[in-house]
Amino acid sequence: MDEIDRHILRQMQQDNRISNQHLADTVGLSPPACLKRVRKLREQGAIIADVAILNPRLAGVPITMIVEVEMERDRVDLSQRFSRAVQQAPEVTQCYQVTGEVDFVLIVSVPDMDAFQAFCERVLYAESNMRKFRTLIAMKRDKFTTTLPV
Repeated sequence: MDEIDRHILRQMQQDNRISNQHLADTVGLSPPACLKRVRKLREQGAIIADVAILNPRLAGVPITMIVEVEMERDRVDLSQRFSRAVQQAPEVTQCYQVTGEVDFVLIVSVPDMDAFQAFCERVLYAESNMRKFRTLIAMKRDKFTTTLPV
């Protein structure tokens, strides 16, 4: 990946609906050359999805929880089982397996506390290998971006 590819990626992170013509003009390429690079970036997996970023409040899930999960035993098969369960839970928008005092950090979006309780019962309490979890309720979002520093 060269500097032109990184410039393309920076522009597309800001607005992936940019026309190929405008993108080509911005990065200093001809439209066919620019389109070829974008296709290559997609094929290589540098661009993995084109999505709309929703306003959580208007989408009906205004409450964001950060959930730290500590497992009882540290075994690959048990971690994979929990990871699969979390991937099936629509409330979980992000899941990280981490090092340190906890094993997983989840970002959970819900409409209300009843929905969070239902999530806990269905996913967290159902996990026999879970030792404990701690929930942090986001009061305000000071920064949110999907932009990576490329």
